[in-house]
Amino acid sequence: MTGSRLDTQVIVVGAGPVGLMLAGELRLGGAEVVVLERRPAPTTESRASTLHARTMELLDSRGLLAALGTPPNEPRGHFGGIPLDLTLPSTHPGQWKVPQTRTEELLQDWASGLGADIRRGHELRTLTTGAAAAAHQDADHDGHVEVEAAGPDGTVRVRGRYLVGCDGEESTVRRLLGAEFPGTSARRELLRADVDGITVPNRRFQRLPQGLAIAARRGDGVTRVMVHAFGSTVTARGGDPEFTEVVDAWKRVTGEDISGGTPLWVNSFGDANRLLTRYRHGRVLFAGDAAHQQMPIGGQALNLGLQDAVNLGWKLALRLRGAAGEELLDSYHAERHAVGRRVLGNIAAQALLLLGGPEVEPLRAVLAELVAHEPVRTHLAGMVSGLDIRYDMGHDGSGGRPGGTVGGTAHPLVGARLPHLVLDPGRGPVTAAELLRTGRGLLLDLRGGTPLRVPDGLRDRVAVVAGRSEGGGAVEGADCLLVRPDGYVAWAGATTEGLADALTRWFGVRS
Repeated sequence: MTGSRLDTQVIVVGAGPVGLMLAGELRLGGAEVVVLERRPAPTTESRASTLHARTMELLDSRGLLAALGTPPNEPRGHFGGIPLDLTLPSTHPGQWKVPQTRTEELLQDWASGLGADIRRGHELRTLTTGAAAAAHQDADHDGHVEVEAAGPDGTVRVRGRYLVGCDGEESTVRRLLGAEFPGTSARRELLRADVDGITVPNRRFQRLPQGLAIAARRGDGVTRVMVHAFGSTVTARGGDPEFTEVVDAWKRVTGEDISGGTPLWVNSFGDANRLLTRYRHGRVLFAGDAAHQQMPIGGQALNLGLQDAVNLGWKLALRLRGAAGEELLDSYHAERHAVGRRVLGNIAAQALLLLGGPEVEPLRAVLAELVAHEPVRTHLAGMVSGLDIRYDMGHDGSGGRPGGTVGGTAHPLVGARLPHLVLDPGRGPVTAAELLRTGRGLLLDLRGGTPLRVPDGLRDRVAVVAGRSEGGGAVEGADCLLVRPDGYVAWAGATTEGLADALTRWFGVRS
């Protein structure tokens, strides 16, 4: 503390899953972090309940899956309500049903266990940036961000070198900063409720003459219902809908009366579709729904946000250690904005297929035929699951320099996630996911003989692991791979040409 001001390196606003994931990633990278959350306690509302394959792989790379036990796994998902087999090569194919309350609990335990300072009941009121933070080209070591938050014991001032808004669709950070958030407002909505004491048939995206109805009965007897009456538009209301709205819409669409049930939670979500122009504004960055607003179809919104956090955390931590320049932080916007734009595009298409009336039936019929073709299924499943993400890392991952190539072109793995890989470094088999749990990058040397070395100044950022791989087809044509802490391949090659440049680009040098 300095007087009445708390000093830290990163201020994270929002302690939902994205903010907590980011806080853990920052602590793993050695950064000091304070999380400000306006809610006095974790939510008891389990909004999102789906974790996709890529997110499960990332949680595995942080050692977090054991605490989840064995959540229900469903290989079948959907695209706009049209059944879609999500099975693709992965250690965790399909979708995994984990209530958001459990995801938040898991990530809070992890982040706080690593030393994150999580302060609930603190509502952001003001945000100011130091002169050096106003423009990103001036964001040197003297810049700062300062906020005031209303806490249980009065106003708290927190000063940090960076701030990340993870405070959701109605982001206060975004509003205070005046960040451009173009897109479309919601026109249609799904009403949603968890209801106890009703007995209705399970329905999976059932389109009836009057609308769309979804019902799923849980093991505890509670039924989640979702309903949209064709032709209805978003209702202007001050908060969540009343249960009577759900009852009336459900009766109109299905003919069933659920008024005798006990609502445990009622809300609605619309088809708004917005994307920040920039994920980075100098020393203020955004992740999760604060950066992109979309209909939460198929759980993609939560997974998109968690993957934002994993992409940003290690980069920001390296920047704070003086081990990387502004270009590394710029790559967060470049990589995740492109992913966000693509995901919002597929969600907009799905919203049309789901909430459109009889006029979309011909389109649905054509798409259902196309999904039966394996290349189409694979393409859509990769998009929904996040397994097909490939970042633009230049020609070979080292900024466009020669090397790391196969036959004059970039190795197919450069920019993609590292597939499941089991290594035997001489002390027993270990997976690449296990090796990533320190939060460092990996230099995997599969050649045999004298292992590669990294410069002394990079040893705290990149671990060298030499050993044979089991099932080497996944890395055919690459005897060495440089893997970022988020699990994406930054460089691959049959020789070491271009490796030094890739190490400098992604992991910097000791200042």
